[in-house]
Amino acid sequence: MSDSFTFIFNPAADKGRAASKADLIRHSLTSLGNASLETTRFSGHAADIARAAATDGATLIACGGDGTLNEVVNAVAGQPVKIGILPVGSANDFLKTFQPSQKLHAERIRGFARATSRKVDLGRVDFSHGESRHFVNSLGIGLTGRIASTVKATPWLRGELSYAWALVSVLLGYRPVKMHITLDTADGIVELDEPVFAFSVSNGKVEGGKFRISPEADPYDGFLDVCILKAIPKWRFPGYVLKYLKGSQIHDPLVIYCKARSVELFMPDDDVMHMDGEVIDRAGGAIGIKAVPLAIEMLYEP
Repeated sequence: MSDSFTFIFNPAADKGRAASKADLIRHSLTSLGNASLETTRFSGHAADIARAAATDGATLIACGGDGTLNEVVNAVAGQPVKIGILPVGSANDFLKTFQPSQKLHAERIRGFARATSRKVDLGRVDFSHGESRHFVNSLGIGLTGRIASTVKATPWLRGELSYAWALVSVLLGYRPVKMHITLDTADGIVELDEPVFAFSVSNGKVEGGKFRISPEADPYDGFLDVCILKAIPKWRFPGYVLKYLKGSQIHDPLVIYCKARSVELFMPDDDVMHMDGEVIDRAGGAIGIKAVPLAIEMLYEP
């Protein structure tokens, strides 16, 4: 199916706990034939490895969490390569939409040999200073951006507990974020010019381990799912947490939920953004977000 497999392994994933899986992965590669394991040593190294390995017919396996996948995809988007996912991160949220599975790592690695591939959509973000980046699963500004930042800053907590801790600590000092938002939806243009409590744009259904921020997201439909919670008093948000866990917030009168081809955003003040959990500390001004239909080819085991 493929000329070669390059496993791009991030030992820092899952707050460093992924490192213990290196030997297991290396041992399992013998089932694939022409496969190599490349270990990242610093931030950005996964992208360097991906670019060097991105020859025609190559398959790159992102071994980490959503952040590792994000780095690999940004390095090779538009090139004739396939990307697989070996989940050794803390959340691995995109897989929960793309291919939910309880398989062990050795089983997943053997499965790559017989996997087919599917093209999936990406999101693209264009910043006012000229930089562009893609995201695979989701983007958030304000509340979820600050939560992602706090999760990164609490290495002693892992998994869902770290997200719960971050949510509580961020909420204590939080205020809604001023935004002017223009949505290009299937039903026409929607504009919003007011403070927003939570703003998310998604290609996958799940964020933060278990939160169904965009329960109707479909990474093959050419649209991004937008979920906006309008300004509410902080004391009301714990009730919304339960809704986000179930995905029922999309029926709430204070939530705007829609499918959009693009989102134009203006923020007068900088705030924290995350893309696939990777934190951008200062995002502001004019930001463009759009769907890029069927932009990347990913390994899929039927």
